[in-house]
Amino acid sequence: MQAKYTYEILAGAFYQEDVCTCFALLGDANMSWAAALADLGCDFIYVRDEHCAVAAAMAWSRTNGEVGVATVTCGPGLTQIMTALPAAVRAAIPLVIFAGEAPLAKSWYNQQIEQRALVEACGASYLSLHHIPTMPLQIRDAFLAARSNRQPVVIGVPFDLQESLWSSDSTLPLPSRQLLPENLPIVPPALQVERACVLIGNARRIIVMAGRGAVESDALDACKRLASRVGALLAETLPARGAFYDDEFNLGIAGGFSTDTARRCLQQADLIIAVGCRLARHNSDDGKLFGAGSVLQIDIEPVAISQGRAAAAYHIHSDARLGVEAILQELSDKIAINAKTEAVSADNWRSDQVAAEIRHLPADGATFDVEEDMHDPREVVQKLNGSLPMSWYLVNSSGHCSYFFAQMPGRPVDRFLTIREFGAIGNGIAFAIGVATAKPEQTVVLFDGDGSLLMHIQELETIRRHQLNILICVLNDGAYGSEIHKLRAEGLNEQGAVFGRPDFAAIARGFGIEGCHVRDLAALDLLVEQFSNKPAPALWDFHISDKVVSPVIRRSHQS
Repeated sequence: MQAKYTYEILAGAFYQEDVCTCFALLGDANMSWAAALADLGCDFIYVRDEHCAVAAAMAWSRTNGEVGVATVTCGPGLTQIMTALPAAVRAAIPLVIFAGEAPLAKSWYNQQIEQRALVEACGASYLSLHHIPTMPLQIRDAFLAARSNRQPVVIGVPFDLQESLWSSDSTLPLPSRQLLPENLPIVPPALQVERACVLIGNARRIIVMAGRGAVESDALDACKRLASRVGALLAETLPARGAFYDDEFNLGIAGGFSTDTARRCLQQADLIIAVGCRLARHNSDDGKLFGAGSVLQIDIEPVAISQGRAAAAYHIHSDARLGVEAILQELSDKIAINAKTEAVSADNWRSDQVAAEIRHLPADGATFDVEEDMHDPREVVQKLNGSLPMSWYLVNSSGHCSYFFAQMPGRPVDRFLTIREFGAIGNGIAFAIGVATAKPEQTVVLFDGDGSLLMHIQELETIRRHQLNILICVLNDGAYGSEIHKLRAEGLNEQGAVFGRPDFAAIARGFGIEGCHVRDLAALDLLVEQFSNKPAPALWDFHISDKVVSPVIRRSHQS
C-alpha cells in the first residue's frame, strides 16, 4: 500500500465532515492540503483575496445552514481575514478555516507570525495542530465546536508537518455530526407564559417582531396567528427582513432602517413581543423606537442587557415557536382578550387605514433637489423592486446605500441575505459569491455601493471564471456615502470622501462581464428580460445624486 502524506489524511478528515464546498486562496501552507481535498471531490471556489474566501464561506453557511469552510495560507494570508472573522463571530456563523502555519523546522521564516493572538483577538477560536497522530481528532473537534457553538474556528498546521509521511493509524475518528447531542426545543415555563399573557391583556398597541431565531425555529406562522389574535402589527429585524412579506399588517424592518410608518407605530406601541431576536442596538435604533420596559423577549438565550443597553424587561426562556404557541394556548380560554381586540381595532391600530399606510406611503418621505442627470436612489430601488422577479435572491451589502436597498417589500426572507454585525463595507461581492455557490440554480442580485464594490473589484474575475449567475446593481454616488454626508453635516472638508464616479460598466467589460450604465429607469424591464434570457454575470451602474441623504444619517448627524 502506497504511503500517504499527512496533508492527505487531513484532507480526508475534512471530507468526512461532509465538506462539499471550500473557498480558497492558495499558498505554501495550504495548497497541498487543498489539492488533496479537491481530489476527493470537494468543489473549490478560488477567489482573488483571502478576506473574500472567508466572507464567501460566511454567506454560504448562512444560506445553507451548514458549516462554511475556507482556506488561506499562513502569515499574510491569515492577516487578510481579520475583518471577516469578527463579523462571523458576532453573527454566530459556524466556520472552519484551514490556515496552515509556518514550518517548525526553520529557525526563521519571513511569513511567521503569532497567528493565535490575532485570531483570538477577533473572538474566534484557534487550534494549533503540532502533534501528527492527533491531527484528525483535532479537526473533528474543530467541526464539533463550530457546529455546537456557532462560531468560527481557525486551524493552523505547520506546512512542513503536512508534508511528512503519515506513519500512524489511518483510521479517522467519528465525524462531529455523529457526536452532536440531541437538542430538543426548550419548552417555556408556565409561570413566564402566564405573566406574558397578563402583559398582553394590559397592552393596547402590540407589535410582534420576528428575528432570525423565529425563522430558524419555524415560528412565523405562530407569530402571525398571535398578532391576529391580539390585534397586533408585525415587524422584522433586518436579518429576518421578509419574514412576514405577504401580510398586510407587516411594518417591515424594525430598527434604524424602519420606514416612516414603521417608526411611528413602533414608537406608539406599548408592548413589543420580540420572538427569536437578539435585540441588538440597531434593532431599537439605540432606544429611539422602543425601550426595554415595553419588550417581552421569547428566546433560547434571553438577555436583559444587549450591546451595552437595557434590552428587555420581560422574558420567556424557550424555543421561539413553542413560546408563541404556549401564549396562544393560554389566551384561548380568556374571553376578555376578544373584547380587547375589538377595542384595539376601533383605535385604528390593526385597521384598513394602517394597512393602506403600510402599503402606499413611501419608506422615506423627505424631498431633495436631485440633479437632472442623476437618479434618486429611492426611485432606483422602487423600480428595481417592481422589475426584478420575486424568486431572485437578494444580497444587501453595507454602507449608505444599504438603507435604500433594504426598502424592497414583498420579498420573502428565504431570498434575502445581509450580514452587517461588524459594520464593514466591502463584503458584498464575496457574500454574493457565497450565496450563488450555495444556490447555483438561482439568480443572485447584489446591491452595493461604489466604494464598497471597489474594495474587492478583483472578484469580478472570480465571478466570470466560475460563471456564477450574479447581477450586480451599484448605487454610484462617486464617494463614500456615509462619510460625505457626515462631513457635510459637520461643516468639514469632504475631499477625503469624494473620488468621482468610476465607469463600472467599462470595468465589468474589462473583466469579461456584461456592463451597463443605466441612464433611463424605464429601460429596466427590458434589461431584466435580456438578462433572464441570457443568464451570465452582469453589472448595472446607476449614477445617483449625492444630495439624497438616508434617514439614518439625517437622524444621527443633521438637526
